Amino acid sequence: MIQNSIATFKCEVVQRKLQLVGQCATGNFPKSFPEVAMTVQQDFENRRDEVRHVVNRDVIYCPYLANSLVATYFACVEVNEFSSIPNGMMAINIPMTTYAKISCSNKTVDKGYEKIFSWMKGNGFRQESLEKAFPMEVFYFEDDVEEEIVELYIPIID
Repeated sequence: MIQNSIATFKCEVVQRKLQLVGQCATGNFPKSFPEVAMTVQQDFENRRDEVRHVVNRDVIYCPYLANSLVATYFACVEVNEFSSIPNGMMAINIPMTTYAKISCSNKTVDKGYEKIFSWMKGNGFRQESLEKAFPMEVFYFEDDVEEEIVELYIPIID
């Protein structure tokens, strides 16, 4: 039996406030992506047990900043409080933000971005300035599976 993708491509508006601890990497954009993103995720995966007060170690939050020249990509876990940040990591406090959100998978991220931006346009939403908010990819890691749930969060002006 052939299994269908776990991507639902369901779009909705949500609000989130997050405290994150993690690592980041910067590279030429778009030339060095997704390699830079995958490398920082793998590096962080090897160190995430160093972070204290983690909400869920299997959920990796990846906010990012990009322009037409470079992008900085983070790999983080959510924490209940900031204390003893491991060497080489940083704390990020993301205030309450309104996002357009879509659920896709690690195999359908490109399609997820196409669908969320189309949905936003069709519903009259505009993306918030990168000076004020982070877009974000959220990965729900599972052992021994080929396809995992990924949520894309695009900050919008409400």
